[in-house]
Amino acid sequence: MTEQTIIDIFSQTLVMALKLSAPMLLVSLVIGLVISIIQTLTSIQESTLTFVPKLLGVFLVLILAGSWLLTTLREYIIELFNFSSYLG
Repeated sequence: MTEQTIIDIFSQTLVMALKLSAPMLLVSLVIGLVISIIQTLTSIQESTLTFVPKLLGVFLVLILAGSWLLTTLREYIIELFNFSSYLG
């Protein structure tokens, strides 16, 4: 296994981690932004107010996209194991 192979595997793993975490992070970001705007407009400065909606949003995304997330991760792991069997 060469250094370039290790770098390629590491970079593919980072891209996969970003790809799998992006839906939850984006939903959390949008919910937080919307609630922050509402808090600013209503002058409510409660920092814990965003926690429950973000949690519900992330769970909803996991329910809706969970199958895609698991399928994508499974395909990547199979590809990685098949690649490692070629190496030795």
